[in-house]
Amino acid sequence: MACRIILASQSPRRKDLLQQVGLDFSIQIANINETPLLNEKVEQYIQRIAMAKAQTIAKQQPDAIVIAADTTVTVDSEILGKPEHQQHALYMWQKLSGRLHQVKTTIVIAYASQCWHDTVTTDILFKDLTDEEMLAYWQTGEPLDKAGGYAIQGRAAAWVKRMEGSYSNVVGLPLFETLQLLKQAQFCASKSV
Repeated sequence: MACRIILASQSPRRKDLLQQVGLDFSIQIANINETPLLNEKVEQYIQRIAMAKAQTIAKQQPDAIVIAADTTVTVDSEILGKPEHQQHALYMWQKLSGRLHQVKTTIVIAYASQCWHDTVTTDILFKDLTDEEMLAYWQTGEPLDKAGGYAIQGRAAAWVKRMEGSYSNVVGLPLFETLQLLKQAQFCASKSV
């Protein structure tokens, strides 16, 4: 008997990525506080948030396999979250302009009080950005709900000079690693039925 799968995310990009690989799942949002703690390192932050999302839904749905993730953009060890307003977006893009930065995602799969997790890092090099390019991009509305204020699958693809690592990670969910963890959880679920 197959265990049902829940994606603990409201991200349309994560939903699209899982549908792209043919996964059958439902969505349940974990309402948690995603504010970074004082002096919290990037990896600690995304692991804490992804784990909190997974465990919140797993407690409510103990018979399901829960997929949760948290993605952030980082440069100079600074977490660049979702832009709060135009000036915030411009600040982030000025930091990323002509520089190498990292997109990090922690994936957590929770089932029957067990958790499996992995953290994936992708390196991105942006071209030098002009004020006109940044302002025009802001006007599209695309940056609003994206870590680092950009969508690699959208217009910001034109800013990427080089990428090393998982493309789906930058979109919001590293598929290869997610499916590997899911296999472990499904194996465990099949043994407990």
